[in-house]
Parts: sequence; C-alpha cells; structure tokens
Amino acid sequence: MTAQPLPMDLEKAYLLIQSKLLFWLREFIRLLPNIVIASLVLVLGIYVAKLVRKLSARLFHRFTQHDTLTNLFSSFVYLVAIGITLFVALSVLHLGKAVTSLLAGAGIAGIALAFAFQDIAANFMAGILLSIRRPLSIGDLVKSQEIMGKVITINMRDTIIQTFSGQMVIVPNKDIFQNSLENYTRSGVRRFELSVGVSYGDDLEKVKQVAMQAVKKISVLDPNEPPRLFYESFADSSINFILQIWINSTEQPVFLQARSETIMLIKKAFDENDISIPYPIRTLDFGIKGGENLAEVLKNKELDLKGNSYS
Repeated sequence: MTAQPLPMDLEKAYLLIQSKLLFWLREFIRLLPNIVIASLVLVLGIYVAKLVRKLSARLFHRFTQHDTLTNLFSSFVYLVAIGITLFVALSVLHLGKAVTSLLAGAGIAGIALAFAFQDIAANFMAGILLSIRRPLSIGDLVKSQEIMGKVITINMRDTIIQTFSGQMVIVPNKDIFQNSLENYTRSGVRRFELSVGVSYGDDLEKVKQVAMQAVKKISVLDPNEPPRLFYESFADSSINFILQIWINSTEQPVFLQARSETIMLIKKAFDENDISIPYPIRTLDFGIKGGENLAEVLKNKELDLKGNSYS
C-alpha cells in the first residue's frame, strides 16, 4: 500500500508549525549566550541581595532595637535588590518592552493600593517613625488624648495601652504620632496638686508653715523637688491654697498612695494646731446698704403674725 498524501490544509498547518519551531530553535540558539549571562546575573543577584539584606539589618539595628522594624527594612532592601536583578536579567535578554510593561503595571497598582489602603499606610508609616524616634517604650506610663495607661505592645500599625481600670485600648499609631503625647516614665518623677481650704480666721503664715512641715513626712517625696504652696483664691467660706508635690515614682499606685498620705498628714497637722478646714457655709447679711437689719425683719414678722391672729 502506498502512503496517502496529506490534504492541502493539513499540509499548510504542518509547514507553519515546522517553520515556527525552526524559528524558535534558531532564536534560542542565537539568544543562548544571553540566556547564560542572564542566568548568571540572576544567581549572582540573588546572592548579593541576601548579603545586602544581612548588612542592612546590622546597620539598621544600630539605630533602633525594634526587631520588627529591622526585619521590615532588611526585607524591603532585599526585595529592591531582587527587583533590580530581574530587570537587569530581562534587559540582557532584550526584553525591554516587558520591563517597561512591568514598571507601568507596578506604578498603576501602587497608586491604586495607596488610595485603597491610605489609612493602613498612614498608621504603618507612623509606626515606622515612632520606632525611629522612640517617644514611648513598652512599660511606659503615657497619656494620648484622653487615654492614659501603661504601654503593653507597640506594633507596626497600632499601640496597645492598658488603662488603670484594666481595659486594653488599641490606639492607631497615626493618632499617637499626630497628637500630643505625655510620657510620665521618662522623667522618673511625677507631680500632683492638692487644693485645701482654711478658715478666714486662721493665720495664713501659720497655715503655710504647718502644711509645709506636714508634707515633708510623705514617704515617697522626691528629695530634689521641694513641695510648694500657693494661696489662690477667696472662696465663699474659705481661703484656698494649692500644694504642688513631686514624688520619686511614676507608678499609679504610688501616686495614689502619696496623695492619700498628704491628705492624712494635712488633716492631722491642722487638728493639732487648731487650724480649721471649714464646711461650705453661707452668711446672710441683712444690714448691708439698701437692705434691712435682721432684728427689724424679725420684729416686723412678729407684728404681722399677731395682727393676723387678732383678725
């Protein structure tokens, strides 16, 4: 039996495939040196990228002890080095159009992601800046806006603060970075103010001496900052003064203990020296200009009552 000739369409398809395969083979042979060079560039680039990541981690660790931030920075440097290696390898293969398309696609994707995750990105960048500047650390007593407590965890996106009542509050890093932050731990000391009132009949010089002598007995008093007393106002039933007292600890239990001791010491000292802390009272003066004397008011009231009883 003799072989049947192929139909015309199949023969054309066969010739087309054959020509394509031959063309690809010739191109592969022509590009073989470039492929070898690109492979070497890729292998060498990966090795260099790993080396650069280690060096950048050591360098960045000198500026911050934040391990998460160090790993993030070194990983970013590693990805940049890998990206440069890939672009160089593609350029060696004369795939410039592919490189341009990749760059354009990456730019468009980056803009889209920036708009979609701008709040996350803002908190993330704020976390990086907080890690570099380090205005707060784990265990610090801080106050940010209306939130006051001890720092438990510092993440790249948020910070966890435990309030005095025990609640865990998650605060976005952007809010901490953009608003005022009070750190009570950094100074090692803390001040509280206590307002006290004394009677108008007391000697104010004596009051000051007795009060200042009493607060010297506070167990946690800071020896480097003496207490201060300032008279501040004439109230309805007392003359008020304010005590400013520094203590040698920033912990909240110690702060409350010092304030409690101060109240007890002031009360005891005033009792021993016959200094009174008056109750709120109100004095009615019927003899002021334009008014009536109290005796006359009572007399007129008595006459009115008698007249009503006779009628």
